[in-house]
Amino acid sequence: MDEQSFEQRSFVWAIGSFFWELLKAFLLAMVIIVPIRYFIGQPFFVRGASMEPNFQNGEYLVIDQLSYRLSDPKREDVVVFRYPLDESQFFIKRIVGLPGDEVRVENGQIIIVNATYPNGVVLNESQYLPAELKTGGQLSVRLGADQYFVLGDNRPASSDSRSWGPANRSEIVGRVWMRAWPFDRLQIFHSLQPSFVAAS
Repeated sequence: MDEQSFEQRSFVWAIGSFFWELLKAFLLAMVIIVPIRYFIGQPFFVRGASMEPNFQNGEYLVIDQLSYRLSDPKREDVVVFRYPLDESQFFIKRIVGLPGDEVRVENGQIIIVNATYPNGVVLNESQYLPAELKTGGQLSVRLGADQYFVLGDNRPASSDSRSWGPANRSEIVGRVWMRAWPFDRLQIFHSLQPSFVAAS
């Protein structure tokens, strides 16, 4: 074998080796990233003003899909779900009513009636809503075994369970786990401990 043939073979071997390493890296990335993307967490961009001021238009969120495979959604969790009237769309809202609750919207407040609170209690939303913000509407809804009553934090500008009814458990994709963008609003979110006050 002459020197030129040897160099050509070495070059071909180097190119083949490079592409083989590239393919292995790609396959390894797919093995790691795809399950995370589809079963553990996925990105979501906020569209619109329905969750202001807590979540603003254009923010990039990471949705935790794993927790709800192990436990049920909790009151006051912020969740992403398929819009019940058009499942090709995804909405972001806050859970205020759980399965079995009777949820009443009265005088700007959310009243919860259930086995624990048969006389009804007012949901204290001061952890995430300004004190002056009131919930518009007058309604009473009894939730079924797999239904959740969801509201936008920006109550005057939100299309939510007050207008199109509860979200079903099967429609909920996951809870908001992290705000990843913009960097100056980077935040990890945890489930809140709901509090109530006596209904007047």
